[in-house]
Amino acid sequence: MVIVRNKELLIFPIFISLASAVILLFFFAPAVLWPTGHSYLSAEHWQALGHKFFTKTSGAGREQFTYSPVAIAYLVFLYFVSMFVATFFNVAFYNEILEALSGRPVSLGRGLKFACSRWKAIVMWTLFAGMIGLIIKAIEQRFDLVGKIIARLVGAAWSIASVFVIPIIVRDEESVNPLVMLKKSASILTRTWGEGLIGYIGMGAINLVVMIGSLIVIVATGIISAKLNNFWLLGSVLVCWFVMMLGWSYLMNVASLVFKSALYLYAAEGIISEPYDQELLDSSWKYKK
Repeated sequence: MVIVRNKELLIFPIFISLASAVILLFFFAPAVLWPTGHSYLSAEHWQALGHKFFTKTSGAGREQFTYSPVAIAYLVFLYFVSMFVATFFNVAFYNEILEALSGRPVSLGRGLKFACSRWKAIVMWTLFAGMIGLIIKAIEQRFDLVGKIIARLVGAAWSIASVFVIPIIVRDEESVNPLVMLKKSASILTRTWGEGLIGYIGMGAINLVVMIGSLIVIVATGIISAKLNNFWLLGSVLVCWFVMMLGWSYLMNVASLVFKSALYLYAAEGIISEPYDQELLDSSWKYKK
């Protein structure tokens, strides 16, 4: 298995999460540390910040708070920063996954260095994907139920069409135009799996088996605990189950990214990476009936 041979892949997401948190806190700090003339620990400081970023309006017999123009601009800025950070680290991670699938060792430093070399494509995709996200959100909020339905349909189509964009940023070093990258991603999908795609199956079947098995164990433990009148047993099992499910979710998230990378190599370059086979790769998407 790829992850067993390259255990560094399990460390990468932890580093990404910590680094992303530090970066986002760095950009979030100016809002909290905005000079108000009061001590940062005083209630007056936070009240002044509230007046700075929120506008109080009266309507329908009650007071409402809305974001001020300054707050909206700042939130949009943070939104694009977070998207850039996520895309940057995803490019670094996918680069190392693809290296691992090619039989080469994983290197955290090499992945980050590679992502730095693709900063233009990352910035362009961040701006494009960010605008699409804002448009989808605006449709959902503006048109109530109809807007939510349209937004979900558009969002689903967007998710499918853009599934291979990050690997394309990694492998196609000449691609910078986000529209071209989106078109390539959609083209790879339809060329390999056809026009009737409605969703990604991935490793959902394995997760379903594990979830059903764990629930059976919990129910059985509950019955035994009730008969023994010892609910410490059930509590201990629930704690162990929660910890194990966290670990399993983390492992499956990494495994899913590895599998998507293998799908990209198969669809774009005709490479079947071990330990996968063609039948598994061909059956990884749901179709319209």
